[in-house]
Amino acid sequence: MTITAVTSAVTSPVSERRRWSGWVPVALVGLVAVMALIWRGVSVRDLVAFGAYVGVGVLVPGTLLWRALGRAGGSLAEELAAGLALGYAVEVLTYIPARAAGVPQLVLAWPVTVIALFTAVPRLRRHWRPGATARERTPPESEQTHPKSERTPWAVAAGERMPLWCAWAVAAVICYLIVWSARSFYLGHGLTWPGNAAPYVDMHYHLALLGELKHHMPPTLPTILGEPLTYHWYVYAEMAATSWVTGIEPQTLLYRLSMLPMMVAMVVLVAVLARRVTGRWWAGVAAVVVTYFAVCPELYWGASNLFTSRSLFTVWTSPTQTFGALLCVPVVLLLVGRLRGERAGVGGWVLVAVLLVALTGAKATFLPLLLGGLVLVLVVRRWSRPALVGILITVPTLAFAQFVVFGGQRQGLILAPFASMRRVWGAVTYLGGEPLAEAPVWPIAGLTVIHLACLACVWAGLLGVVARRAARLDPGVLLLLGIGAAGVAGVVLLGHPALSQYYFLEGARPYLSIASVAGMAALGRERGFAAAKWWVALGAGLVVGVQALLGPDVPVQELFPLALPYLVLGVVAAVVAAAVALRRGPVTLAVVALLTGYALPATVTKGIGPSSGIGPSSSGVPPTRVLPPGGMEAARWLRDHSAPGDVVATDGHCRPIAGKRCDSRHFWVSAYSERRVLVESWAYAQSTLSRSTPFGTSFLAVPFVDQARLAANDEVFRQPSAENISRLVHEYGVKWAFTENGTALDGFAKLRFRSGPCSVYQLG
Repeated sequence: MTITAVTSAVTSPVSERRRWSGWVPVALVGLVAVMALIWRGVSVRDLVAFGAYVGVGVLVPGTLLWRALGRAGGSLAEELAAGLALGYAVEVLTYIPARAAGVPQLVLAWPVTVIALFTAVPRLRRHWRPGATARERTPPESEQTHPKSERTPWAVAAGERMPLWCAWAVAAVICYLIVWSARSFYLGHGLTWPGNAAPYVDMHYHLALLGELKHHMPPTLPTILGEPLTYHWYVYAEMAATSWVTGIEPQTLLYRLSMLPMMVAMVVLVAVLARRVTGRWWAGVAAVVVTYFAVCPELYWGASNLFTSRSLFTVWTSPTQTFGALLCVPVVLLLVGRLRGERAGVGGWVLVAVLLVALTGAKATFLPLLLGGLVLVLVVRRWSRPALVGILITVPTLAFAQFVVFGGQRQGLILAPFASMRRVWGAVTYLGGEPLAEAPVWPIAGLTVIHLACLACVWAGLLGVVARRAARLDPGVLLLLGIGAAGVAGVVLLGHPALSQYYFLEGARPYLSIASVAGMAALGRERGFAAAKWWVALGAGLVVGVQALLGPDVPVQELFPLALPYLVLGVVAAVVAAAVALRRGPVTLAVVALLTGYALPATVTKGIGPSSGIGPSSSGVPPTRVLPPGGMEAARWLRDHSAPGDVVATDGHCRPIAGKRCDSRHFWVSAYSERRVLVESWAYAQSTLSRSTPFGTSFLAVPFVDQARLAANDEVFRQPSAENISRLVHEYGVKWAFTENGTALDGFAKLRFRSGPCSVYQLG
């Protein structure tokens, strides 16, 4: 029995030619990925090492465990994607104690053990064969407990095969995302200077946390010595484990490799979950398209993201969101099967528990979303044992995340109804701070209504769920609706100094998209469905016309001029609904198609294209370089010639951008040195965010909490002396000084390395 048997084709009696034809789109995806990575500077050695580790060390054992414990009846694509997610979860939960014990390479113990057991134990060997478990575990139709009428639209054959056309469609989306990554993110994030000198503002922060998790457990915030790390950090543990096993540079993992398999698996899982919910493969492709590309209507040329639905193009700029989203989909997949009465043993609940435990530190944002979905099922169905069991598992994990992983801290997230729309009002009226917090309620309420209407255009198919009783009472659809409602509620009711409440909506996005497509599937038998394309065209044409006539610039000061284009579209939708109703036509279908058309122009011009802020500037103005020449070389020299426990002092605290205040998002010293710094930057520290509010002083303007420490640190670089250097050494345990502004400590400390304006000194 070989490892490659895990990826052998699913077999129903088909010809050899058709059996292998499904691997052609998979090979195309692999070829596009390899070409893009080599084009953007990844070595063949790193590609081979990364592929071998993720394939053998994560995918294979994760897939075996999924087959042994998970749900029956899935396609091979589902098994592999869900198995990869499960493998990541177990990898992280294994790495944490291994790193704490000081032997991070022990993370390899779990794949070796799993593969050995599934090879040696006769009862486990069958799980190497795709679909075999499903065929053995699925009861015959006569023994299934749910009636045929309930089973028909959702039934999925055991060990089914993804249709070839569907595989090609999913592969096309994945290839687009890879090419988009190479042309936008990769292009603006090189692996050497100056290509990596001006990354997206948070990338050095992510890299610093990766270095922290590579060398320390439990972790702290590396940019402030001793500051607790109250943040989602499991994805950095995953990349740290990969770096230890493969020897790949953390920057290469973060900027090129680690998010790719997560992105691919996420696309596949969205497709198979939509197939599971609707019973139709076309719905899987449609759900992927809506999830990744559909955006809110934009009626003003001068405003970007005035009303946002949070595109998933944060796949690279927010590794925590990408990792958490991947781990959440298998949980929903398992819960949908349980809620619909699929037969399964206790193993399914074990997988749910493992994935939820991993979510506590991967992205705990998904836990209240899942809880909202389960509660909705329990309320609407009045009683559901699977929903109750799911709640009993989710609540303790949510408590663990809040009080153990995050130490009971909120990191600036507070209950602040309509805070998101107050920010929109501030953008169009140029208000901020306290005046914005005291703005009248009525324009904020109006903006909230417009935002919800824009979200309704993105997910217009939800009207089909409301209109069809069978769809709106289906427990699987109810779960998705509850997750979506919780995500929208998070944006409406919560506030954060850095707008992090929008991640609730982004987390719910795939499930709203699948529920919307389920609504479209429920309307599929409507009279006049073939003519819906004309309503879509009408909606798109209206948006283009209204934008040209009423929306050349963003109006300010008053709500009515801002809302006028949206009111026009709303009136048109009402007139169309009334006209169709008078003719006794399919009102719901017409409205759904029209609203979909409203979102189409923005989807074409913005959804299918690079995400702003992560690649080269579209204005032609080069971005500000935050990493000086020689900075990466000096920091890496320090990494290679110091111990992981050594503490570094630096004179860099502020990003080199124009402005009177200090933008304290300066992370590159700790990022490339992989060492803890006495004081580098404090923007994302709990001690900073806890003193900031959504409409008070910006978290970027909040001073460092310990001014005495900051003064002692800076005095060394401003007026070096034996006395102040001795204070850093003896009071704070500092062993190294890193200067980035040409500051000289000669005569007071030993110069060990210099590159460009950056120097490394050894103290004491």
